[in-house]
Amino acid sequence: MAEILRPASAEETRQAVAWALGEDKPLEIVGAGTKRAFGHPVSAGYRLDLSGLSGIVDYEPAELVLTARAGTPLGEIAAALAQSRQQLAFEPADLGPLLGAPAESATLGGVLAANLSGPRRILAGAARDHTLGLAMVTGRGEAVKAGGKVVKNVTGYDVTKLMCGSWGTLGVMTELSIKVLPAPERTRTVLVAGLDGDAAVACMGRALSSPNEVSGAAYLPAAIAARSAVSHVAEAGASITALRVEGPPISVGARNEALRALCAGLGEIEELHSHNSATFWRELRDAAPIAADAPAVWRLSVPPATGAGVFAGLAGSEGEGWLDWGGGLVWWSCPATVAASAVVRQVAQAAGGHATLVRAPDGLKADVPVFHPQPAGRAALSRRVREGFDPRGILNPRRMGGPGWGET
Repeated sequence: MAEILRPASAEETRQAVAWALGEDKPLEIVGAGTKRAFGHPVSAGYRLDLSGLSGIVDYEPAELVLTARAGTPLGEIAAALAQSRQQLAFEPADLGPLLGAPAESATLGGVLAANLSGPRRILAGAARDHTLGLAMVTGRGEAVKAGGKVVKNVTGYDVTKLMCGSWGTLGVMTELSIKVLPAPERTRTVLVAGLDGDAAVACMGRALSSPNEVSGAAYLPAAIAARSAVSHVAEAGASITALRVEGPPISVGARNEALRALCAGLGEIEELHSHNSATFWRELRDAAPIAADAPAVWRLSVPPATGAGVFAGLAGSEGEGWLDWGGGLVWWSCPATVAASAVVRQVAQAAGGHATLVRAPDGLKADVPVFHPQPAGRAALSRRVREGFDPRGILNPRRMGGPGWGET
């Protein structure tokens, strides 16, 4: 069992990393641990537990900026934002239940280290787009700061963006400043029943290219839709194509009617109001429709126009799933076999995208890269970047894989 180090401040975090560097002791970086099952297992005798680095440091609602320590639970941040009718616009996913961890316990640092974004990404951008600045400790044992607390901030290299999606392999984040936005006053979701994949992707494409500012666009086959907690979705008995609009009441009403007109004649149309809309999109955000006993779960990022073709090609892996981001994101569950995994990777790559293995037995992870292997040139660049931040490789070693991800 790994020995646990629990720093209570940024300085104690720096001291812990400096000690590990001096003793050549690899560290597993953990916040609440909700995503420990995501990625390759980290082989480290010590775990750096950042749960003690918790709390909101500064929040200026008028400036739309919040600064918090990396171990701050997202629930605490959401509660503070709600008091000022604001939100994290990138709609961070809660993958705890999918990965065998408690719900609603993810931390700010963990979400940004994974760069997890929900359905609103198509309108609001990714988690990294809302990260303004950070304080961290590199694998050299050095405490550094990057970015700031304003949107326009010229500080040289954009280290802040680099850290988002690095999975703790470049540095240990201790504090983060993020941009927040007003929460919508009203939400409506237009549901179109009975479309196949091609028709659904075409419908979502028209909606997203319209002036209606669609903030969610997803396609659920009938079997997936039937698992929803929202009756209009579960009882449709057909596939569901969903289009969401948010904002001031008058604007939402007008855009909602425009979307209904845009979809007229395609299939039976229903409508979800704010409460049911929130439930439905939260389900998709957290990958809730995936069966609890699904052996392997994949997340594919592809060009949206290829979504229907990718979905059809994945049938060769004997699984099921749905489309989000207007066809640009595919959630897919299938057998935990090398053969099924090869189909998933081949289909994603042929479409010009990539596939990430979100959940699988350790045995499959030993045979299949969790993150999509990089081309040789990009892998070499990744290796040089990592060596610059963590030359001894003590931070989350092998979390992102082997040579195809700049690791040896």
